[in-house]
Amino acid sequence: MKAIQLTKGFGFEELNLTELDKPTPGPHEVLIRMKAASLNYRDLVILSGLMPIEIKFPFIPLSDGAGEIVAVGQGVTRFQVGHRVAGNLQQRFFAGNPRPGVLEDSLGGPLNGVAAEYVVLHEDGIVHIPDHLTWEEAATLPIAALTAWSMLIEYGGLQAGDTVLLQGTGGVSIFGLQFALMAGARAIITSSSNTKLERAKALGAWKTINYSEVPDWDKEALELTGGVDHVLDVGGASTMVKSINALRIGGTLSMVGFLSGLTIPEYDVTSILQKAATIRGSQVGNRDHFEKMNRAIAHHRLQPVVDRVFPLDRIGEAFALLAEGKQYFGKIVVQI
Repeated sequence: MKAIQLTKGFGFEELNLTELDKPTPGPHEVLIRMKAASLNYRDLVILSGLMPIEIKFPFIPLSDGAGEIVAVGQGVTRFQVGHRVAGNLQQRFFAGNPRPGVLEDSLGGPLNGVAAEYVVLHEDGIVHIPDHLTWEEAATLPIAALTAWSMLIEYGGLQAGDTVLLQGTGGVSIFGLQFALMAGARAIITSSSNTKLERAKALGAWKTINYSEVPDWDKEALELTGGVDHVLDVGGASTMVKSINALRIGGTLSMVGFLSGLTIPEYDVTSILQKAATIRGSQVGNRDHFEKMNRAIAHHRLQPVVDRVFPLDRIGEAFALLAEGKQYFGKIVVQI
C-alpha cells in the first residue's frame, strides 16, 4: 500500500510517499480502506517537531480521516465490512471527561495516523459517519467538528438565543458557526478578510467583524450584545484577554487553539473574576460526543465546508497552504 511517512525527522522535506505492506486486522480490529483525510493545525505542529509528544520514525501523520471497512478481525461486533467510518482522535476516550494519559492514545501522534491507503484500528476507536456526506466531507469531522460540538453543545450547554463569538474562518470556527445555527443561537465571526466575512454571512453569521479594521473587536462584540455567551478562542496568547472581555458576566470561554502562541506574560486575572467566567480547555471530544454529533449532522443534513482537495502525493502543498494560514475557508483535505 501507499502511505505518507516522516522518514527520519521533522519538516516538510521529510514527507515521503512510500510503499508499505498492507496491515492485517487482529482480534477486535478492523481494516479500513482510507478514502480521504483532513489537515489540522495540530498536524502542522507535529510535523514541525514542536508538539511535546514522542514520535517514533518512520511515522505516518494525520489524525483525521474517513474510509470503508474492508476486513474485520476475530471478535468484532460493532462493525461490518462495508461500513463507512472515521476514527476518533483519542482512541480510548469513550465517554465522560478527559482522563490522565488520554493524549497518549491519539492518532497522528504519538500513534501512527491515517495518511495511508489502509489503516488498522480497534473497533472501539471508530464511529459510523453520516450517509449523506462525501468521503472528503466526512474526513473533516474528528477534530474540527468534534471540538466545536463538544465545547459548544456538550460542555458549553449552548441554547437557542445565545450568542457565540468565533475567531477566523478555519475548520473549528466554521463548524462552530454551523452548530450555533443548528442550536438556534446567533454567531459573530471575525476575520481580516472581508471576502471571507461575506462567505460567513452567506452561511448564516449574524454579525461579522474585520479585526484588521476594528482592532478592538472585543469592544465591538460588547456593543453588539452586551456580552456574548460563549467564545471559541483559536488564537491563544494574543486573543485570550480580548475573548474574556467580550464575554457577558457568567459567560464561557473555550480555549481550542494556540495559533498566536501559548504564553501570556504578566496577565492580570481581574477580568476573569469580574466576569465570573468559565474557562475550559479543549481535548477535542470523546466517542460518545462524536456519535451524538454525527446523529445531529445526519438529521440536519449539515454539509461541512471543504475549501480545497489535494491528491495524496501533493500533501506537501496542502501543508504549505495550511501553514500560510489566511488563504483558505473551512477545511483542507487530501484524497487517498
